[in-house]
Amino acid sequence: MRIIEPYKGFEQGPIRPPSEAQSLLIRISRNCPWNRCTFCGLYKDTTFSMRPVDHVLHDIDTIRFYVDTIETVWKSGGTLSKSELYALSPNGQKSDPQTIHAAASFLANGMESIFIQDGNSLVIKPADIILILRHLKQAFPNIKRITSYARSQTIAKISDENLSIMASAGLNRIHIGMESGSDTVLKRVKKGTDKATQIVAGKKVKRAGIELSEYVMPGLGGKELTRENALETADAINQINPDYIRLRTLALPPSAPLANEFHNRDFAKMGEVDTAKELLLFLEQLGGITSAVRSDHILNLFPEVDGVLPGDKEKMLQPVRNFLELKPYAQTIFCIGRRTHVIEQFSDFNDSVKRESAMKMCTKLGATQENFDMIIDSIMKRFI
Repeated sequence: MRIIEPYKGFEQGPIRPPSEAQSLLIRISRNCPWNRCTFCGLYKDTTFSMRPVDHVLHDIDTIRFYVDTIETVWKSGGTLSKSELYALSPNGQKSDPQTIHAAASFLANGMESIFIQDGNSLVIKPADIILILRHLKQAFPNIKRITSYARSQTIAKISDENLSIMASAGLNRIHIGMESGSDTVLKRVKKGTDKATQIVAGKKVKRAGIELSEYVMPGLGGKELTRENALETADAINQINPDYIRLRTLALPPSAPLANEFHNRDFAKMGEVDTAKELLLFLEQLGGITSAVRSDHILNLFPEVDGVLPGDKEKMLQPVRNFLELKPYAQTIFCIGRRTHVIEQFSDFNDSVKRESAMKMCTKLGATQENFDMIIDSIMKRFI
């Protein structure tokens, strides 16, 4: 006997890509159905579940209600106090500050994009996701972008026809965590997919006319597999030609199983310099594609690795090469400066004031050529 889950109000999950910072978050599933990747600690000790479709549709209608209410007041030149706003509710239901805040933020940001949560929401039935997409487009007809995370393994099982219908219904960008194109690395970190499936899935998304963001993770293979990680990942990317290549340098939250492997010396995590070498090798191998490269995360050492291939390739390679040409102590100064936000990008290293500030930060933290990676690891835990 199927238990009917009661509606408990509007929901939002814990994450979204940085590129979706201004998006309305619509949660259609909770947590991650795979949840075995050793580099990820986000959903550990949680259970995956799919929200009833009518609950999701209810969320959408509720957001539409508050958007209309707030917009009407703003256009009339009036204001609403928090108590007045909280007193308003659709269908006599209890108002929720989280819902009101989501609607107000969505409206303030121009109502241009919606991100579907959580970690792999396309695992639900195609008919259900298509119904939700169409309801979103009906509720917000002027929306420019509807996006979602998805696993390659999931995409590979969706028919081309259903993906095309999803695209027609409004889904126009999918974010896939490739992480690596190396079968050895993928197996080691329990990614639950392989290189061939990554390529099949990426090509399916492109064929459906949906924008594709592929996330790659420099450092995921550790010292032992650094070259293979770079070369195999670049090869997979070259075969797919995604719209976006997004860099996510490996960092280890304490809750990630790979962090325990590192502490037990079963995984040789690379430091900043070796990871930069891997990044350079990866970028050098990209060819025959027209992808945009984005280093849009705080975990990355080089935010200026940002451009469109092939024209911007040399521009993106240069800061990494310049860093690797520095003497070791200068590399230490740059890395500590960058990780403490004294230095925002490599060109700042030529600014004597910022460089001096970075040197002072090294002194304050007791950073040397021998220990700066350990210090940076502790700093980075704050940003994971």
